[in-house]
Amino acid sequence: MQTDIDPRSLIGRKAYDRDGHKIGTVDEVYLDDATGVPEWAAVRTGLFSRDAFVPLAPSTYRDESLHVPYERGLIKDAPDFGVGRHLSPDQEIQLYHHYELALPEPAAPERPAADRDFGHVAGRDTAARPGERERDRPQR
Repeated sequence: MQTDIDPRSLIGRKAYDRDGHKIGTVDEVYLDDATGVPEWAAVRTGLFSRDAFVPLAPSTYRDESLHVPYERGLIKDAPDFGVGRHLSPDQEIQLYHHYELALPEPAAPERPAADRDFGHVAGRDTAARPGERERDRPQR
């Protein structure tokens, strides 16, 4: 999906399946916890006020509507987790499996910054090696 679209602008927009059939109205947009990028939309299908989660990455936003590249039956059979709550990692995995999408790569753990040499201590000979005191150096 276009990444320059404000996710709030999707709320209340009509959503259509791959064949152009209306599937409902976008009720909420869920952002990825790590990146903040819109990842899922909850579409109110109107069928018993149920919300179906649809993936935003393969979807397109055009003509003021969300177009989801899946058939209506698959969308309506998507797991329903209710809206207004955070999607757990397990729930997201269920959605990825339902739509047969590849799971995103896990974020690489942050590595601590390497030790840095910030220069020499005032009053010390610049020839001293790290950890060596001036009186411990061999005399020349």
